[in-house]
Amino acid sequence: MSTAAGGRRGPERESFLPPVHVSVVVPSYNESGSIVRFLRELTSILDDHKIDHEILLMDDASPDGTADLVEREFGAQPRLQVVRRHGPRGLAASIRDGLARAEGDALVVMDSDFNHDPKGVPMLVKFLADFELVSGSRFAPGGGMYSRSRQVGSFIMNLFARVVLQTQIQDNLSGYFAIRRDVLARLPADRIFWGYGDYYFRLLFYAQRQRTTVLEIPVVYRSREGGGSKTPLLRTTLRYGAEILRLRFANLLPASASERSRQS
Repeated sequence: MSTAAGGRRGPERESFLPPVHVSVVVPSYNESGSIVRFLRELTSILDDHKIDHEILLMDDASPDGTADLVEREFGAQPRLQVVRRHGPRGLAASIRDGLARAEGDALVVMDSDFNHDPKGVPMLVKFLADFELVSGSRFAPGGGMYSRSRQVGSFIMNLFARVVLQTQIQDNLSGYFAIRRDVLARLPADRIFWGYGDYYFRLLFYAQRQRTTVLEIPVVYRSREGGGSKTPLLRTTLRYGAEILRLRFANLLPASASERSRQS
């Protein structure tokens, strides 16, 4: 495990101890091939660990009938909410919508295709007792990916992000994380939640500017089941690289007075 915090947690910050109500936000698009198995495994793990929870499946109008399938298989389970989105589409918009609807004290975001292993959720939630944001990391000791070639590519992009953004965080593109509700409320959502997976390095960037305490825990990305990658590699790499540069150089000026007051 590794820590990467914008500042030490001061005594004025209250402890965040279980039991807490956990909201798991799960964006989905064309995941009918694996979504039922995924939700059954996730629910089983949360129940086994006695985690009080709700699951919000944020479906971006999947043409393959993902939402219909989940509603048929799970019926009217009160802890599983299927949201058929009709607003702005895309991963970041879907996640923002889910976080806005979530009622939990602890908020977890993860993929719906087994890329993010449901077994990691209890650990993410556990460490929120001592850190304000807990991030699953493929590059923390013990972490990794099912695909060696994709891991190498992700490592290079993350190295670029660490150098340009001057961060100690090892995995800036994970998107598998838990955050306290009150901490999320302090972040500039309009600057963060747009685009695709690039929302995550923006979230981390602004979180660190506010001296949020961050812990990275090792996760191993499982082989994706059903669906497929929705990010064309070359185009995505170029777009993310440009956004990392923009984020860095657009934020060279010192924090505003209001930002400094929130950080103190």
